Amino acid sequence: MSALAYEARGPASALAMARWRGRSRLIRRLRVILPVIIGVIVIGLTAMVVYNTVSGAAAAPEEADAPIRLVNPRFMGRDDQGRSFIISANSAVRDENDYQRVVLDRPAMVLDGEGLSPMRLSAQSGVFHEGDGVLRLQGDVSLNDQDASFDTGSAVFDTSTGVLEGEGLITGAGPLGEIRAKSYGVYDNGQRMVFKGGVSGVLTPNAPR
Repeated sequence: MSALAYEARGPASALAMARWRGRSRLIRRLRVILPVIIGVIVIGLTAMVVYNTVSGAAAAPEEADAPIRLVNPRFMGRDDQGRSFIISANSAVRDENDYQRVVLDRPAMVLDGEGLSPMRLSAQSGVFHEGDGVLRLQGDVSLNDQDASFDTGSAVFDTSTGVLEGEGLITGAGPLGEIRAKSYGVYDNGQRMVFKGGVSGVLTPNAPR
């Protein structure tokens, strides 16, 4: 009876032993394969970190050196005579080498907007220096106030003194008629306008504006 029982248990034990040996071989293989996989993952992550660090460091100076662009900027203040001024533009870019120097696209200025005869300036381009308060306009400069309208190629307006001057051909019409000159200046709160160089025109004192 005991011999039969032993023979019955023999094949089962052999099968269990084979399964155990199979699991042992699998475990030994996993002990080799898993560290390799982990190593590959670690190397990959390290490479990604190094790449991102290097590429980020290379891009940082470019971003830091990029000019500061302003959209629809407005600069406001008063001259030494108490007149308010507002300088605006479609867009502006600060100079990389001089933070206070602002390059303007399609600038416009209103001087003494609260007064009885505000003066308006506009141009294709300009430069405003916040340090010295000087606005320089170039290209199709238009000068208008209640009594006169002029066109010229350039203008320089000092926001501290309220003086407007320009070199280059200026043409337009005022209370006394049409005028043409090679340079000009506006002084004394806009009450005095001086023309120089090849001045010519047609005087019509009683002509309507």
